[in-house]
Order: sequence, then structure tokens, then C-alpha cells
Amino acid sequence: MKKRLLYVTLVTVLGLNLLIGAQIYLNTAQAAEKENIYQQMELFMRVMERVRAEHVDADKVTYQDLVHSALKGMVNQLDPHSEYMEPRKYDNLKTEAEGAFGGLGIVIGPRDGALTVITPMEDSPAAQAGVLAGDKLIRIDGVSAENMTVEDAALKLRGEPGTEVTITVARGTPAEVKEFKLKRAIIKVGTVKDSAGGREFKLGEHKIGYVRITHFWEQTASELEAALKKLQGQGMEGLILDVRNNPGGLLPQVVSICDMFLPRGQLIVSTEGPPGQKPEEYKATGRDQFPGVRIVVLVNGGSASASEILAGCLQDVGRAFIMGEQTFGKGSVQTVFPLPDGSALRLTTAKYYTPSHKVIHERGIAPDSVVPMTQEEEEALLIKRSTGGLESLPEAERAKVMAIRDVQLDRAVDFLRAMTLHKARVGRTSGERGAKLSAAQGSTSAQ
Repeated sequence: MKKRLLYVTLVTVLGLNLLIGAQIYLNTAQAAEKENIYQQMELFMRVMERVRAEHVDADKVTYQDLVHSALKGMVNQLDPHSEYMEPRKYDNLKTEAEGAFGGLGIVIGPRDGALTVITPMEDSPAAQAGVLAGDKLIRIDGVSAENMTVEDAALKLRGEPGTEVTITVARGTPAEVKEFKLKRAIIKVGTVKDSAGGREFKLGEHKIGYVRITHFWEQTASELEAALKKLQGQGMEGLILDVRNNPGGLLPQVVSICDMFLPRGQLIVSTEGPPGQKPEEYKATGRDQFPGVRIVVLVNGGSASASEILAGCLQDVGRAFIMGEQTFGKGSVQTVFPLPDGSALRLTTAKYYTPSHKVIHERGIAPDSVVPMTQEEEEALLIKRSTGGLESLPEAERAKVMAIRDVQLDRAVDFLRAMTLHKARVGRTSGERGAKLSAAQGSTSAQ
């Protein structure tokens, strides 16, 4: 009886082992099949040939059309910022990087399932017409933008200077639909401006300087350094760096700017790519040119990418006080790989992390002090910043806009003023204590 029971048990165990082994083999074989590039390419070729042979309009579709469409679909499903760019689109990207292109002057990106205006570029047709950060793109020239990719929308928005395009947006909650008929223009991107939109950089009251960075392009760091040295020569003690509605730009530029305020060796930002790839770290070289200057960085929902790296770095290391509203949350690295036929692959290859290893992507930077602005206040700020914005308004409307305060800037000034007064008070108190101590020591010696 015992032998029979032992035999049954052994057979059962062996059977289970065979079943488990067979399942593992099957799973491994299926996984291997999925990773077999030759089998998958054979499948792709079979489908492409069947389309060419059987589709009702096959004579209107070339192999190039099919391959380009396949590449777009493959890359677009990875994430919202990766894309396959045909030669024309890649040429547009290179033109934009040079700082001038024909378009409306709006930076768009995906948010909550809709194409959203990250920021309208200053002095652009969009900014002058009143397009705001946060506007949801509904239609372009009457065509629904619901299923458009960022690149498709960008192609429709750009064009020859002087030509017109109509965009329809949804704003606020509940949504208010607005339509703008805009004329394309050459978009030239300025980067560093003073409070009046110029480059005078005069020190304000209480020895507080103000600099606005609109983008991080090739000359931004050098332009900012020149502005700060001008303010420093006037005795600057406090500084407001305004990166509201700044959509970002070039990583080396924001690294150079952070370097101006940090000691040698301080981590500025790190990037982490696919598993197994070594993270990259960007550290300060020790310039720390303005060690005694207190800094407030102004941010809002239009502050993205490089703006968030700046705010996140200076916040993490305690070098600046961040004020305004939650930033956009675009913290991924896109690398462009040119291809032989003039097209290119723009691929998300890493994500940015602040010095304390906070992820920026899809989270953004939370201000140290939240100072919200109403839609009316944001519109007034946009008008004041736009070239000819106030002049284009009727007198009564102009007076109304002029009366609306920039509450975020006011709060930043108040904060730095309080810090300056506190420093002066502490200095006076220390001086009085020192004088009393010296007098007491002198009196003791006389006795």
C-alpha cells in the first residue's frame, strides 16, 4: 500500500513538473517570438504588400508613404514628445532652433488629452491677439484638433509670413470658446528683458533687480550675465528672476545660468535614461558670481522644461525662493537622430531630476509660496508685455488694464524687501551689541 502511494505521488510530481516546464517553455518561446526582429519584419512586409495589392486606392499610396506612416505610428505611441519627422518637419525644427521661423508664436503640448498652449511667445501674433497659456486647442482653420499630434498641429500653425490662420480654443472652467484669426509672422525670439521689455536693467527700489527670461536659447546665459553685472554695479541686493510662460530651451544654457549662483561641485540637474544606462550629472564649476544676492524665481503653469530645471535646482539647494503657481511638468530629454534621407527621429531618451532627485516630468515644481492670478490679471499682464498691446486698446480699456497689478511680482518685491530690512536690522543689532561690549571692556580695563 505504501509503495503504491509513493508511486502515485512520484507520478503526480513528475506530471506537475512536466506541465510547469511545458508552460515555461511556451512562455519563453512566445517571448522569443515577440523579440525576433526577423519574424516581426516579415510580418510588416506581408502587411505592406497586402495593402499595396488589395487596397481600393493602392495606386495612390507609395511604399514611402506606407513606411513613413508606419514610422510615425510606431514612434508616436511611445510618448507625447517622441516623433518621426519627415524632411520638411525636420527642416522646420532646425529653423526654430536658429531663433526665427514663420508662425503664430505659440508653444503647444499635450495635457489632459488635449493640445494645450504652454505659452504664447512674447511680441508674437498669438500673444498680441490675446491667446493665453492653458488655452485648449479645438480647431485649426475649421479642422478639429482632437486627434492631431503636436507635430501635425505645428505644421498647420506654421507657414509663410503674412498668410492667415484661424484657431479656436477653449478657455477656463466652464469652458469658454474663443476664436482668433491670426496673421503669421517671422517669430524672432528674445530671451532676456527688463521690467519694461527692454534691456536697460535699472535697479528698483530697495536695491532689488528684475530680469525676465523668455526662452533658453544660444545667447541666453551670456545676455543674463551681462544684465546681472549691470545690476550688480548699481548695488543689487535682491533679484527677481521671472520665468513665467517660459517654455524652456537648451539644457547647456540653463546649466550655465544655475552655475552663476552655485559653489563648485554642486549638482544642478541629472538625467536618467533606460535601465542599465549610466545617469548623467551636471555640476557647478564654481562661478558663484552673486553670493550675497537674495533671489526669488517667479513661475506659473507656462513655465516648462529648462525653466523647471532652474527653479527646481535653486529651490532644492536653498539658493532661491520659488513663488507663483505650479509649473507645467515637462521634464524629459529629447535627442534628435538625423537619418540619411533628410528625415530625423526625435526620441525621448531620459528624464530630468532635481538635485534632491525629484522628478520633474508630469509633476512640475511646486512653489514655496503659491500666489495665484485670475484670468483677468493674466490677460492684463500679457497685454502689458506685448509690443503695442496697450496702444491697441480704447482709452477706457487701457486705463483698466493699467490699473491691474501683477500680484505675483508685487509679492516677490515684498518678500525681498522684508529680507533686506531683516538683514539691516540684524546688522544694526549686532553693531550695537559690539559697541556695548567694547565699552564694557574699556570700562573694566580702566578700573
